[in-house]
Amino acid sequence: MILLKDGLIVPMAGRRAVKGSVLIDGNRIKEVGEVKEKVDAEIDCRHKIIMPGLIDTHIHLAQALLRGCADDIPLVRWLNERVWPLQSTYDPELGSLSAELCIAEMLLSGTTTFLESGLHTKYGIDGIARVVERSGMRGYISKMLMDSPYYANHRMYEGMVEDKDEAMKEALSLFERWNGKGGIRVALAARTHCTPELYREISEMAETLDTIATLHFCEIKEDVSFLRKEYGMSPVEFLEHCGLNNERVTLAHCVWLGDAEGLKANVAHCPASNFKLGSGIAPVKEMLDKGVNVTLGCDGAPCNNTYDLFRDMWLASIAQKARLLDPQVLDAHNALTMATINGAKALRIDSGSIAPGKLADVITIDLKPHLMPVRDPASTIVYSAKGSDVCDVIVDGKVIVENRELKTIDVSKLMDRVEEKGLLPDRLAHFL
Repeated sequence: MILLKDGLIVPMAGRRAVKGSVLIDGNRIKEVGEVKEKVDAEIDCRHKIIMPGLIDTHIHLAQALLRGCADDIPLVRWLNERVWPLQSTYDPELGSLSAELCIAEMLLSGTTTFLESGLHTKYGIDGIARVVERSGMRGYISKMLMDSPYYANHRMYEGMVEDKDEAMKEALSLFERWNGKGGIRVALAARTHCTPELYREISEMAETLDTIATLHFCEIKEDVSFLRKEYGMSPVEFLEHCGLNNERVTLAHCVWLGDAEGLKANVAHCPASNFKLGSGIAPVKEMLDKGVNVTLGCDGAPCNNTYDLFRDMWLASIAQKARLLDPQVLDAHNALTMATINGAKALRIDSGSIAPGKLADVITIDLKPHLMPVRDPASTIVYSAKGSDVCDVIVDGKVIVENRELKTIDVSKLMDRVEEKGLLPDRLAHFL
């Protein structure tokens, strides 16, 4: 048993913050508040916040090595001129290295669970899965599925096109090998602008396998124009037509979704990515008003350029205030809920709050001078804290980060490997 002792507990799920301790027994939270049991290990949480681990519902594990490679370019050019050509040069060694760099950053900044948005075969997906397993992190990995070499009317970079039938076979094989192994689950991921037939096949497969599906959706204006021209449907009508309008599906972005009436799928809001690519500001307030389960995602290093979900909580909140000229819109508590409870709901995981019986995915935040005094803990977390303020990270009852030290990844050796391989000098020279 592990005791997080004498901290400021932010439990979420409608409960007020309290001073006290959190007792972890195995991989579950056993007690919250005043704890008198003897334990195997204690973490002193005086001058610390104890809160649920953050849940990132839209990331690209294979893009961490591309940080700084595709700045200040709009989405379609960003994909075709930089990101896809560079990713097409990957091999399994680079795929695993990028995943390890991404996971180290997420864990050190308090993210305990992620949803990967789709991996190409050439990245070496088994190697990436082994990195996730060794790290102790909880996450969904997925094989990217497609049946068209186009994004809207733009032909994809040839090196990233895959055969639909082979990709589907690999997705099923990946599920059989890795789903439920350690903290790994396997999701289904669809490339933007597949045919309705493939989308229906993915939806049916997700239900049969009892897993989830994800896809990028309505990220830029052109996505909506394409749906209306090609199918004569609104975004929500198209989702319904394709069997994707259900709680197993997480839609990334939805900047140009329009009316969210009738939307049952989850939404992964990615403010930093959307702002930096000039895609726009998603109508989060309106989606929440319609009962949509809105979560948060960092997206990838070439478009964020971090995997620090604290920054995206802050951006999500302040962007809606500026967009609607209303400082009361999307307050700190709601932004924090998106990154915890809502994320857990979308990923069908029993975490996201601090309560007896919940999975022990817990982090602590060191109350440094820039976080003091604490009047409203949610305000402190969303408006003042950064990922670098995270001190301890527990995933599935195991201490993964202790006093800022990542125990499952040798960060020094990782940095050496990234310096050696991560700049991709021979690859960059061809494209820049």
